[in-house]
Amino acid sequence: MFESLPHHFKKYELAADVRTLILLRKSFEKGLINTLGDIYIVLKGIIVKSPKEIGPFATAFYDYFLNIKINKNENLDNAIARSDAFKEWLDNLNDEERWDDKNDMRDFINKFLDEVHLTTFDIERVIQGEDILKNDDPNMKDDNPQTEFDSNRRITKMADYSNLSLEELRRRMEQVAKQQKSRHEGGSHWIGAYGNSPYGHGGAAKGGIRVGGAGGGKMARAVIGDPNFYPVDKKQLLKDDNMDAALASLKGIEEETAEVVLDIEKTIQQGLKEGGIFLPYEKEKLHQKLKVLLLIDNGGYSMYPYVQSVQKLFSKMKTRFAHDLKVHYFHNTIYGGIYEDAARRKFMTIKKLIQLDKNYCVFILGDAAMAPYELDQHSQDDWKQLKKKFKKIVWLNPVRPKMWNYTLTTQWLGQIFSMYPLTPQGIEEAVLKMNQQGKIIQ
Repeated sequence: MFESLPHHFKKYELAADVRTLILLRKSFEKGLINTLGDIYIVLKGIIVKSPKEIGPFATAFYDYFLNIKINKNENLDNAIARSDAFKEWLDNLNDEERWDDKNDMRDFINKFLDEVHLTTFDIERVIQGEDILKNDDPNMKDDNPQTEFDSNRRITKMADYSNLSLEELRRRMEQVAKQQKSRHEGGSHWIGAYGNSPYGHGGAAKGGIRVGGAGGGKMARAVIGDPNFYPVDKKQLLKDDNMDAALASLKGIEEETAEVVLDIEKTIQQGLKEGGIFLPYEKEKLHQKLKVLLLIDNGGYSMYPYVQSVQKLFSKMKTRFAHDLKVHYFHNTIYGGIYEDAARRKFMTIKKLIQLDKNYCVFILGDAAMAPYELDQHSQDDWKQLKKKFKKIVWLNPVRPKMWNYTLTTQWLGQIFSMYPLTPQGIEEAVLKMNQQGKIIQ
């Protein structure tokens, strides 16, 4: 995670090294980071040692995390205005919020910066979502629009809707939408912005549903791109709210394994015609049972949240439709074999692994990022043996694709295996690739 960050910040003459990454990762582990604004606060505390470094730090941060490049002698507003990140943010605004010649662009830039820098440290009090909805009438009439407008947009209260099901939130949102006639900002009832309502954008509603705009605290469980409601964002990393979409993709794996068996009926019929000379006739029997081999990199803490999601996905797969599932483990890369248990104590040699049926569908989960010396020639040969043995094999990577080129080992493994992001869409593309691989005669 963020392996290229120290090198990037050093280009701005800032003191960043492997210790920076260690402290950043520890902050993630301790739950201190939930938003992009949190990353800004934490990194600033780690890297900035004097006031004169604040400017270079901000420049490096915007470039690295948002691809906003601030040229020499250029002010931040101009850099943001011409950036792709800001243009994409503008595109995601509701029609009523969109910029036109009547609006001041600086207001939109300030709103954009508000959302970028929203942090969990801004929250002074957490309210339980159940308490809010218990005292809220989803059929309330929209008779007094804009009364909840907050010109300062300072959010001090966060509502936690994590314990409520998405189905319940969706039903209530549909009820509210029927009554809503105008735009709302702030508050906890309407579909709007900058409040703690369970449906809206730019606010502080953990476990809610993002509607109509860019995220604020990055706390939503589901995303709706338009009023017609699309239940999941298939480009987001695999998690609970989009797992069923990924499961639907896994169901699309084509299984064409065939076994030659004796055709008893035809053997008897032809034998009788030949006056009792029974010659064996054979036929192909198609197997419907799917064989899946899951290889998981569970060695580092950076992989921990993804390991849980993938295990949950394939566990659902096993209960939803018949297949043979084998799960094995490795750390960073394979050295002569893999492990049969999550604790990595029961070793299985690569020789034994490739004795499995060649028709197994193999999913490899890992970020593929490691020190180059770890992926030595012996390890490379092991990966190549797996590739040669199994005709259906893909790699699922939880790291964003645009980061894959920053590590040599990811580039090398990406040349050996078809690599896809660990998202419902990435899994769907991986399954399509598997089906194509299955049609290749080997």
